[in-house]
Order: sequence, then C-alpha cells, then structure tokens
Amino acid sequence: MNQTLHQFLQAKEKRAYKIALLACGHHHDALDIVQESMLSLVKYYSDHSSEEWALLFNRILHNKINDWYRQQGVRHRLLDWWNNSRDDPSDQSYDDPIEQSEAIPAKSNPDKQVELLDDLERIEKALNQLPLRQCQAFLLRAWEGYSVKDTANLMECTQGSVKTHYSRATHKLRLMLKDGLSEGNYNES
Repeated sequence: MNQTLHQFLQAKEKRAYKIALLACGHHHDALDIVQESMLSLVKYYSDHSSEEWALLFNRILHNKINDWYRQQGVRHRLLDWWNNSRDDPSDQSYDDPIEQSEAIPAKSNPDKQVELLDDLERIEKALNQLPLRQCQAFLLRAWEGYSVKDTANLMECTQGSVKTHYSRATHKLRLMLKDGLSEGNYNES
C-alpha cells in the first residue's frame, strides 16, 4: 500500500467508525465494517486517483453497512449504542466516540464541556431513532458535506430520494431536539 493511501485511510478511520457505530450500534461490528471497507478500497481501488478515494470509500462503507443490516435481518432501526457502550463498564477496550470527539476544545470551560457532552448525547440518541436511510442521508450531507448528487451516488438512489430522506431526517431531528439542547450551542438553520 502506498503512503498516500495509508494517510487517506488514517484520516478517514475515526469518522468511518462513528458512522458505522451509529448504523449498527455495536463496537465490534463497527470495527469490522470499517476494516472490510478499508480492505476493499485497498484491494480494488488503490490504483484509482486519490481524488476518487473519498467517494469510493464512502460508497463501500455504506454498502458494507447495508450488507450488515441484511445479514442481521434488521431494517430501518438504529440501536441505542450510547447506552450499550455503558452496559459493560469493565470493558476498557471500548473507546467512547463522544469522549474522543474533536468537537470539544481542550482548554474550554468545564461547564461548557459538560453542556456540549450532554448536547452530543442528545444528538446521538436522536440520530439513533432515525431510519437507516434517513440517518445515512443526514450524515453524508450534514456531517460529511457531500452534495445531493454525490450522496445519491453513494447511497445508490435518486437525488430526489436523498432530498426526501434528508428533509425528513432534519425535520425529525429538529422536533426531537427542540428545546432539548443547551441554549446557544446550535442553530436551527
């Protein structure tokens, strides 16, 4: 594997893990999904240009997530991974994605950190309540910043479907999070 591809995969690892974990709700399954996605990219697409890797990797990742759902027989349901991660406090191998989040500045006010962690927990729980396709559309559009066209390509659906899934996701999230977030941390736009 060349150095550029290795650096690309290192840069994608944390976000891919968070996306997989949101989708499947299980630490070990999420790790498997990310590992399989990375191996597929290396095996089949390492000869492609580095500009193509991001779209290819995200398509592979979301296809692996969809495969996991088919294998599990689970449709349109996200598990509450936040609570599951606390089921076994003796399991020290689990790295809590909330604690690992880069969204919390190291030198910020401790009260603000607690508020932000509470808000992040509420957002994670709200995302877990969305159907899979709505969650995927939301994460690809809002979190990853992909265009409607690229999101449709990654999700293997029409641009109209992406718009519908994204609209429904944002509407549901706003309703679920209304008045639930600490004042001033998030805008409704």
